[in-house]
This record gives sequence, structure tokens and C-alpha cells, in this order.
Amino acid sequence: MQPRKILIMGAAGRDFHNFNTTYRDDPAYKVVAFTATQIPDIDGRVYPAELAGELYPDGIPIYDESKLTALLSENEVDEAVFSYSDVPYNYVMSKAAQVNAAGSSFTLLNAHQTMLASSKPVVSICAVRTGCGKSQTTRRVAEILREAGKRVVVVRHPMPYGNLVEQRCQRFAEYGDLERHNCTIEEREEYEPHLAAGSVVYAGIDYREILDQAQEEADVVIWDGGNNDTPFFKPDISIVVTDPHRPGHELSYYPGETNLRMADAVVINKEATANFEDIEQVRQNIIAVNASATIIDAASPIAVDDAGVIAGKRVLVVEDGPTLTHGEMKFGAASVAARKFGASSLVDPRPFLQGSLQGTFETYPNIGTLLPAMGYGAEQVKDLEATINAVDCDAVVIGTPIDLRRLIKIDKPCVRVTYNLQEIGHPSLHEVLSGLLS
Repeated sequence: MQPRKILIMGAAGRDFHNFNTTYRDDPAYKVVAFTATQIPDIDGRVYPAELAGELYPDGIPIYDESKLTALLSENEVDEAVFSYSDVPYNYVMSKAAQVNAAGSSFTLLNAHQTMLASSKPVVSICAVRTGCGKSQTTRRVAEILREAGKRVVVVRHPMPYGNLVEQRCQRFAEYGDLERHNCTIEEREEYEPHLAAGSVVYAGIDYREILDQAQEEADVVIWDGGNNDTPFFKPDISIVVTDPHRPGHELSYYPGETNLRMADAVVINKEATANFEDIEQVRQNIIAVNASATIIDAASPIAVDDAGVIAGKRVLVVEDGPTLTHGEMKFGAASVAARKFGASSLVDPRPFLQGSLQGTFETYPNIGTLLPAMGYGAEQVKDLEATINAVDCDAVVIGTPIDLRRLIKIDKPCVRVTYNLQEIGHPSLHEVLSGLLS
């Protein structure tokens, strides 16, 4: 019998994990290609033989997803496996129609099939959309566990945008490790806050190898999810974050609803800045699909290091990149800070865009008057710096999880926005985690 021909549709993360856990060593399948989307400049590479295993001595090519129909036909693909996240349901079914029309089956691997089991307790923090507040929720969970005397290791959802062989299994214990691994802005945003709090962070490509190493130095492993993807590790406690600024999205995006249905506890975040009706809509949607989940009310109050930089000024607002792009948020922490601390106006960055940032706004035309902190590579970081410095404004408000001033030189006054999760009343995360604290 000939092996079943597989094409994996991805974005440099879940796609590689699906291959590693489901197809890599199984001769019943032949993965002919990956396609890539969402993230700039991740196509045109090869998933290397060192990672692909003995069945793939030449590795596996990675193409831009725009070539999908041709690839399915040319390779006589039996099955296209959809393997990226944070997309609306109509998008998923449109891709299914494209695949089916080309004569191939369309597959969504179930979440449990690709979860790896750990020898240590695992707490997963996932979400129903990008930008719900996973990062501050993960930091709060880690804080509670450390206060109980637990050794915490955080394993982050993959962001392998560089040399794939070198990124197979990465360990971050100090800031120098970020430089050693040539981390992008997006990676730094996720890793630095954990390092600052004293947590070791792992990430990479081969999550079996990563888990084997991480659980050796942990009492509890925290899975820090990306986008609204499902966990790579089987959780003992599953926590999922929702966003009342986007009510209804928890039931209309893939695979966010899957996370919601699997959750042990659901955080309704950002309640201090959301409408009561939207908070209650999210609450009722949670109950409708997962009535047994513990619901935690929470906020993410913001602070700035110098409000005087904002008051009465024309400000450029710089927000977390993925939150504005495929997360589709119309505002973020910096926008809230600009309004709260009295900015006279928000300056539109679009007339001043430099280099690759022009392409970002062409791909995501609904970003509006905010600037996403794009930085997937050194060239894009230079373009971000050039754009910020070109904008005619009085000050810059930075709402990214890290301080951009450490990476780029900004030639005008700027202020950084910080935020942490605060639970409102009971139940709380401490109560949800109580079984792991003794």
C-alpha cells in the first residue's frame, strides 16, 4: 500500500508539532510539503532532515500558502491538515472548500491527539483569541506557584522563525540567552517577563525533547500558549482567558472554542474597561458550552512610568504586534493609557511607514491609527525604529510586553505601559490551583 500523501498548512509552530507527533515516524504517511502564512518570511525554507527524521532524508519543503491549490494538484495530495490558529470559522471552511475543490480531504487533528504527557503536573494557559491576556495570566499563575515554594518552568508556544535546527530545543534562564538565540521582538515579549520574575523558559520545535528537559527541573510545568492554539502538553489544570472587548469571538474562532470547551477555569479579563453587557454575554457563552468550568472575573489595570509624558500631547501609540494583526484588536494597553492620562490626540502612523511596515498595513488594513510593534527579524526591527522616529508626534506610548527602548533608539519622549492580572473577588486563581500548592 502506498503511503497517504499529506500536506500540512501552518505558520511555523503548530504545523511542526503536528508533524512531529503524528506523522514523522509513521511510514503510512508521506508529508510532501508544509505551507506557511500569518508570519512574514517563514516560507521558502526546508524543514530540515535533522528534525524530520529517517523517512525524510532531504527534509520537507515549506511554501507560501498562496501556492496551496497548485501544490495539492502537483503532489496528488490525499489530505491537507490545517495546523494554525486564531482564525474565524468562515476562514477555516473557505480553506476546506479550496482543499476539497482541488480533490483532497481537509483535516483538523483533534486537540488530545497531539498532547504530550508529562511526569510533572502541567498547568496550561490558553485563550479564545490572541490578545486576551494570556501573558499576565501566566505570570500570575507562576507567581502563585512560586509563593508556594514550587519550582516553575514555563514552556512557551513555538516561534521558530530563524534557523530551525538551532531552535530545536531552547532554554532561557537569563537575558543573555535572548541575545544568544537571536530572539525577535515577539519572542522577547513572551520570554522577558518570565525571566524577570525568576522563571526558566523553554521553547523551540521538538516539544518531546523540550518537555523531557523541562520536567527535570520543575515541580510544575506551565504551558504558555500562543494565539488561541490548544496545548501541546496534557494539562492537569486548564485555564482559558476570554476578552469581553470581543464578545462572541469565544464561539466563532478556531480553535478558541475548543479551548473554552476543555477548560477547567475560564478568566473573563479586562472587566474594568469593558461594557457590562459584553461581560455578561461572554459569561453566558461560557456557561452554554462549559457549565462546569470555574469562572474567574479579572482586570488588567495599567500603569505608566511617567504620565506627564502623555498629558496634553499628540502621541504615537505602539501596541503588541500580533494583537493588532491577526488578533484584530482595535486598541490595546497603550491606547487605554493614552486616553486615561490625557493625550490630546493619537497620531496616525500610516503616512510615515517605512519598509516592511507598509506591507503589514496592506495585509491588515483595519489596524487604523495604531502602530504594531512588528519585529520578526532584524530588518523589520530597523523598519519599526525608522517608522517611530519618522512620525510627527510629541511622544510615544509603548504598550508592548517588553520595553522597546532596550532594543531600538527612539528620538522623542516615550513612556512604557505595564499591566498585571488582578482577580476580582472569588473564585480566584489561587483557589483553582489549590491542589498543586501543598
